[in-house]
Amino acid sequence: MKPLIIGTRDSELALWQAKTVQDKLKHNGIESVLHPVKSSGDLNLDVPLYEMGITGIFTKSLDVALIKGEIDLAVHSMKDVPTKLPKTVVEAAVLKRANPYDILIHKGLDFLKKKGHIATGSLRRKAQWLHRYPNHQVSNLRGNVNTRLQKLNEHQWNAAIFAAAGLERIQLTPKNNQIIDWMIPAPAQGAMLVVCKENQPKVLKAAKPLNHQETNICVSIERSFLRTLEGGCTAPIGALAQVKGNEVHFEGVLLSLDGTQRFYIKKKCKFSDYKGFGEACAQDILNQGGDKLMNELRQIL
Repeated sequence: MKPLIIGTRDSELALWQAKTVQDKLKHNGIESVLHPVKSSGDLNLDVPLYEMGITGIFTKSLDVALIKGEIDLAVHSMKDVPTKLPKTVVEAAVLKRANPYDILIHKGLDFLKKKGHIATGSLRRKAQWLHRYPNHQVSNLRGNVNTRLQKLNEHQWNAAIFAAAGLERIQLTPKNNQIIDWMIPAPAQGAMLVVCKENQPKVLKAAKPLNHQETNICVSIERSFLRTLEGGCTAPIGALAQVKGNEVHFEGVLLSLDGTQRFYIKKKCKFSDYKGFGEACAQDILNQGGDKLMNELRQIL
């Protein structure tokens, strides 16, 4: 079998993730090479993601390369992947999840008690932050992890919000940090997804041992929640499923862009009953009044 070609974005974090998959494949006796690709989301850093109006902006270039047969596998941060994969593209493996939470990188926490100014490119983070700190200002922050850290240093912002897993993976977590445990993460945050074409049995077989079943189940619940709400990756929706003993504990949230409206759910089910759980939780949100808010968001995003 010739070496598999692994498609990846070319940021330091994306390359770290792809290299991790490469190392795991090699451990199982399978050789591979990396094929970095520049994504549309990486090329335009000045425009907020939601204004670019593209679902899967960080995955599209790799999807095209996969479908055209230029690569055998693609590695993604799973939170960036639309809930509906392109035709002929399938999930090959979900790796064990890292830290799922968001983290605040700050220049001192005094600003939390007064007017403050934070930065994030995520509508989900912005909405949850404004719900808790309505008198704060939030600026758009785009770019890879290294670029965003640099922008934070260059601006007068008090803090910026990142995914904890991204900073931890490439060992860039600054000392001035605080895990935001009250902020519900993006569905599948902290998880890595490997995809391939459905008609590639050898590739699927090679990737299968990399799959972590517990993580796979948790992120499938979260993404089912997202899919049922019909929210794209940019909508202010958070979801986190965690296995505790023989139960799955779930938290989900839907917010308006300014954080003034918040629909929240916290439920648990038996591990054996996880199928349909994400959809049921989303339906509860919609029944609370979230359906009206989702209709409003679709007009904007």
